[in-house]
Amino acid sequence: MANVFDDILMRGIRSGKMPARNAESREWFRTQARQFGQVKPHTLIKSSPSKITQELMMGQMFLYAYDAKHKDTLPYYDQFPLVFPFESFKGGFIGMNLHYLPYKQRAMLMDTLYNLTNNKKYDQSTKLRLSYEILSKAATSKWFQPTVHKYLYSQLRSRYLLIDSVEWDMAMMLPLHKFVGASATKVWSDSRKKMKK
Repeated sequence: MANVFDDILMRGIRSGKMPARNAESREWFRTQARQFGQVKPHTLIKSSPSKITQELMMGQMFLYAYDAKHKDTLPYYDQFPLVFPFESFKGGFIGMNLHYLPYKQRAMLMDTLYNLTNNKKYDQSTKLRLSYEILSKAATSKWFQPTVHKYLYSQLRSRYLLIDSVEWDMAMMLPLHKFVGASATKVWSDSRKKMKK
């Protein structure tokens, strides 16, 4: 079953664009994703059965459904996190949820993160070499801080959809976030304030 990534990738191939390879191609795929329109996260997950996994791999990108344990006291949370996990702990993991950044800042952060890939193949073997220490020392720190969140395995409401590295630029620009407790405008405003600290 084809999904939004397949559709945009085919258009890119016909246009001679190779995902993630250079700044021009990245921008082309990001623009295509922003123009695609509404995409429902559940539908995207269901349309990609071959990429559904129960195994979480550090440095890869995943989309999944989540129900925050402390939602009654949280100001807000994202029901469909788009995360690069980078650290495990008993019962869960810590990751960068790109949805907490406005689109422009997501792109700026991602441009920097491409310097942390383990290879330049941009295939299923490509992942980010991430740790909190690396991120906090990198020039990305002001953008990465608002994205860092803890997730509990017990609160997952779907399996993980693995987003291949050739799809990273598209995934981060699709409107897949679903914030509970506040609008995206409010969340992004708060994130901008954190970035200025």
